[in-house]
Amino acid sequence: MLLGFIGRVMVVRYITQGEYGIFSLALVIISIFGLIATLGLPEGSARQIAFYRGKGDTLKVQDIVSSSIQFSLIASIVLSIVCFFASGFISTEVFHNSELSAPLRMFSFTLPFLTLTAISASVFRGFDRVDAQIYFQDILRSALYPLLLLGVVLLNLSFLGVIYAYVASIVLTCVAAIIYTIKKLPVPVKGEVAANPARKELLLFSLPLLGVNVIMMIMVWTDTLMLGYFKAPEMVGLYNAALPLANLIIIVINSVGFLYIPITSQLYARNEKEQMKRDFAVLAKWIFLATLPISFILFLFPDTILNLCFGSQYVSAAFALQILVSGFFINPLTGPNFHAMIAIGKSRDLMWIFAVSTAMNIALNYLLIPPLGIIGAAVASTSSVAVANAAISVRLYHLSRLHPVTKNYCKSIMLAAVLMGIVYASKHFLAISSWVPFAFLALFIVVYAFLLLLAKSFDEEDITLLLEIEKRLGLNFSWLKRILKRFI
Repeated sequence: MLLGFIGRVMVVRYITQGEYGIFSLALVIISIFGLIATLGLPEGSARQIAFYRGKGDTLKVQDIVSSSIQFSLIASIVLSIVCFFASGFISTEVFHNSELSAPLRMFSFTLPFLTLTAISASVFRGFDRVDAQIYFQDILRSALYPLLLLGVVLLNLSFLGVIYAYVASIVLTCVAAIIYTIKKLPVPVKGEVAANPARKELLLFSLPLLGVNVIMMIMVWTDTLMLGYFKAPEMVGLYNAALPLANLIIIVINSVGFLYIPITSQLYARNEKEQMKRDFAVLAKWIFLATLPISFILFLFPDTILNLCFGSQYVSAAFALQILVSGFFINPLTGPNFHAMIAIGKSRDLMWIFAVSTAMNIALNYLLIPPLGIIGAAVASTSSVAVANAAISVRLYHLSRLHPVTKNYCKSIMLAAVLMGIVYASKHFLAISSWVPFAFLALFIVVYAFLLLLAKSFDEEDITLLLEIEKRLGLNFSWLKRILKRFI
């Protein structure tokens, strides 16, 4: 995500604010097409592969792998053609901006490549392997784009050069992912897959997830799309300086969720519900603790961070960034509830929850963007995210009794709120330069860790987690474990 963020910063600083608005709109539109092309299979195939592995059914696992690749490839090619020929209509009739047409046509070629890369990662995910996701989705594509952009900058190419660099990074990543999948996939891919219950079950489980993902995508990008409809591209560019920063809030929970779904699906297949409850509670607290530092610095010093990353012309998005951070932080605060719902097979429940919250988001954007601009968009997004997370948490508890609330978790939250309040009050008495937020962050982490120890906010499960991390990394945390044991 850091590599991707570097690429975004390079784009912002190279092109105009209006061009960045067009670039952001084109990315949103192609992302929606790309999401539909996956048919919900990135989550569905990972869950179904893990579920049948838990039951020891190798033949069904192989059928699911082959079906996932075939379904997604056909859908992505069809939607690529649709997007290419509809680009003119979308640009002129929907967004009233003919300059959007050329970037959108070029992005349409990336759909099959984006889809195959995503499916490859999800198949390996079903086997509890993160390597394909890390190598290709996270590192290679994110590193290729800044490198190709560097060539665009050095050659002083036009705005379309930025688009070509993006397309090239996706195509090259897909080629590498296909080669890797052919060599490393744990099961062979069938050329033809006859109709069978596993194939039908895969589609029936994945299509509601497609609905969930499309609705979530619409909810996340409605702000940008409706800003593009009601306001000038410059306003879209301003808002999309705050949005990528706010998205850093969910990096930890998404990383955990990547493997939480297949592992919990296997526990669910074996009916190990008590283990599921313990896992959920422990992970919720650690997701909160790991997310807290980035939330701290973005919420308390938004203008400094925007200026540092994008330049002084984007500082006016500071209040919108604070609002977005407040909304997005609700996600890690409630634990991996979305991922748990998928693991227990409740994709339809998620679809209805996100349908309601997205309708709410659209209505709020329609009412708030014309008078308030990016502030209205941020308020709409925050409100809908809060409603969705509350509904998912209530439904998850009703279905499985999974919840994040423990005495020590509540103590961790209260201590963080008090400390952040003190920092917010004290920063008004200081001249804030570029290094001050990071000094405050370092002090906050030290004081917060000390207070957590004094309040005895750690559990035996935390020691167990440290033991696993210690074993995986080959490090020695004996000093830390001795300290923690004194305060349990």
